[in-house]
Amino acid sequence: MNALSLIASIALVLLGFSAAQAQNAPNAPVSMRFFITGAGSGKGGDLGGLTGADARCQSLAAAVGAGARTWHAYLSTQTTAGAPAINARDRIGHGPWYNAKGTLIARDLDELHGANMLTKQTALTEKGAVVNGRGDTPNMHDILTGSQPDGKAFPPDKDMTCKNWTSSTSGAAMLGHSDRTGLTDDPPGRSWNSSHPSRDCSQDGLKSTGGAGLFYCFATN
Repeated sequence: MNALSLIASIALVLLGFSAAQAQNAPNAPVSMRFFITGAGSGKGGDLGGLTGADARCQSLAAAVGAGARTWHAYLSTQTTAGAPAINARDRIGHGPWYNAKGTLIARDLDELHGANMLTKQTALTEKGAVVNGRGDTPNMHDILTGSQPDGKAFPPDKDMTCKNWTSSTSGAAMLGHSDRTGLTDDPPGRSWNSSHPSRDCSQDGLKSTGGAGLFYCFATN
């Protein structure tokens, strides 16, 4: 082996070693596994059901280069005559989840539904933008979830999911506050996933209490 070949071989070994170090480094960049949709469907609570909502998550993720993962909307559905309830927490994998800037949101489902790291500064869109919160114009912090604080569906006696995400008129949806700020400083006011129901399921109805039909998306893998 001549000197030039030896130098090239050593360089390749060092390059591989550096790459391995970068992958294992504690401060290495982490890919996005969580975001808030940057815009609503324009049809209020009608998202095309869970299938339509998941497709929107997947499309928005693909637009920013994160489409290789499988994305699901954090939405519950309620029991109907033809189908059982579905819990939002059962749709999103097991974590950990990071936002578009690589900030840890929660390590697992228990932390997500407990002491997670969601704030106005960390609950970002797929493009890494902060969502308008209370005090901003317009306020957009009401996030569609249809879920109880533990991430489970509501009983079927009262609509909390805009007819399982197919209504843009009547009904209501449970909302969370992405900025963890409400009219009162109590658990519902600070809840990211179960703060208060919407006025109705129309786009204008969602806007009237500080929303835009946005929802959370999580990578399941």
